Amino acid sequence: MVNDSTQKQNLVAISQFNADVAAGRLPTFSFVVPNELHNAHDGSLSDADQWLQQNIAPLIASPSFQSNGLLIITFDESNFDDWNHGGGHIATVIISPKAKAGFKSTTFYQHQSTLRLILQGLGITKFPGAAATAPEMGEFF
Repeated sequence: MVNDSTQKQNLVAISQFNADVAAGRLPTFSFVVPNELHNAHDGSLSDADQWLQQNIAPLIASPSFQSNGLLIITFDESNFDDWNHGGGHIATVIISPKAKAGFKSTTFYQHQSTLRLILQGLGITKFPGAAATAPEMGEFF
C-alpha cells in the first residue's frame, strides 16, 4: 500500500485533516499520527496536550463525530512493567459518544484487540492474524 499511487492520494497533512473536519467531510476512517514532538516522545506532555487541543478537540466537537465517532489514542511505549507480557503497559484512551464515561478496564488487551475494535467499527467481521482471537473491547461501550 505504501507505494500505491491511489492510496498515496489519501495521505494528507494535519492542516488538510483539520480543514476536512471543519467542512464536515471526513472519510469513514482516518489514522492520525503526530510527529515526535507532539506525540510526547521528543517533546513534553504539555506539547502533546497542546497539539491534541488544537487538532483533536475540533474533531471531537464536530457533528459527525458526535453522532457515531470513535477516537482511539494509544501510547506506543512505556518505561514500566518491562518483564510482564513481553513489554510495558501502555495507556489507551477511547473517546466516543457511545463509550461509557470514565470507564477504566482491568482487562489485559494488546494492540491486536485495538485492531479488532477498529475493524468491527468499520463493519468488518473477519480479522487478520492474532486479531482473530484477541479479546474484544466491547466492555468500553
